[in-house]
Amino acid sequence: MNGGEARPGAAPADRGGARPLVAHVLYRFDTGGLENGLVNLVNALPARRFRHAIIALDRVEPAFAGRLTQPGVEFVALHKRPGPTMTEFPRLWQLFRRLRPDIVHTRNLGALDCQLPAFAAGVPVRIHGEHGRDVGDLDGHNRKNQWNRRLLRPIVQQWVALSRDLASTLTGPIGIPEARVRRICNGVDSERFCPAPVRTPIDGSPFNDPRLWLVGTVGRMQTVKNQVELARAFVQTLGAMPALRDRLRLVMVGDGPLRAEAAALLAQAGAADLAWLPGERGDVPEVMRGLDCFVLPSLAEGISNTILEAMSSGLPVIATEVGGNPDLIEHARTGLLVPAGDADALAQALQALAGDTARAQALGTAARRQVEREFSLAAMVSAYEAMYDELLARHAAQR
Repeated sequence: MNGGEARPGAAPADRGGARPLVAHVLYRFDTGGLENGLVNLVNALPARRFRHAIIALDRVEPAFAGRLTQPGVEFVALHKRPGPTMTEFPRLWQLFRRLRPDIVHTRNLGALDCQLPAFAAGVPVRIHGEHGRDVGDLDGHNRKNQWNRRLLRPIVQQWVALSRDLASTLTGPIGIPEARVRRICNGVDSERFCPAPVRTPIDGSPFNDPRLWLVGTVGRMQTVKNQVELARAFVQTLGAMPALRDRLRLVMVGDGPLRAEAAALLAQAGAADLAWLPGERGDVPEVMRGLDCFVLPSLAEGISNTILEAMSSGLPVIATEVGGNPDLIEHARTGLLVPAGDADALAQALQALAGDTARAQALGTAARRQVEREFSLAAMVSAYEAMYDELLARHAAQR
């Protein structure tokens, strides 16, 4: 595993090898749902079939990069200067000339512009994936963002949308032909994320008494994830059902700008001792098995890896009805969907499941079965492998 800066002066690699090289380009390679999905994909694709490079416009977090088990992955962190991505085009062009990837696969709007230097460098196959909404464009109506995508329509050969919502934006206002948009849902490792017969203690948690009922969330604590809304709904639930103070507890795993705000809200409401905010954790499967209910109060989503991980762990999920969440959760059968930004509705959903734990367990059992049936890691990997093979074969046929 190589790391460090791009080496623009290095000699181009040989593209004549038996295994195609896939260069995955994203803004930052650090803890997050998109990044978790990329790790799962690279680790699961057959090493005898593909080689990989990870290019981060900003940085590569070494601890997170250590999760990759595929041999020979090259990491490049460009440490992009503030400003438009086009200022990095010369470095990216030189990088693509050195690596000579067979495929460049960019992800989300922050990396979309990198398709231009990939095209200029002669990369044969160019793919762009839409994984979720941008914090400044939660409904996909931002005209500047729409025009950026339209301008790059001739450059990108294949678009990947993780949810029906994202696919409809690409084929609707962006005007991309349906044949060039492929929907590939995330998959989850159902062996790593599996239910426990009974809730298992979370290392370091003050709430491991089996008589407690733990509701929790896991994720980067930033505006679009809206974890403060969960803290607010938790406080409202305690106010509406005071008897729950004896057994209802809140676990919020993750770090970011909203962590302090959520902690302050809980403290002001006199509920600080009923909540645990440990920051970022590396033992997410164990955390999931230590919860009774999972909540994702996001303002926007693509296909959430954490929802899939919670469902695979046999947890009932309460999530906002945005983006790809309805693609994953069947309301009242595998979880509950509530409007985004509605603390009252979220509190009512918490009250419903905390007050009826048998129903909550039934939802979690159904969620696990749905993951096994529809959202396996093998299905996701097979879809990406088939797409890569198809586009490489099409290019070879045109030569």
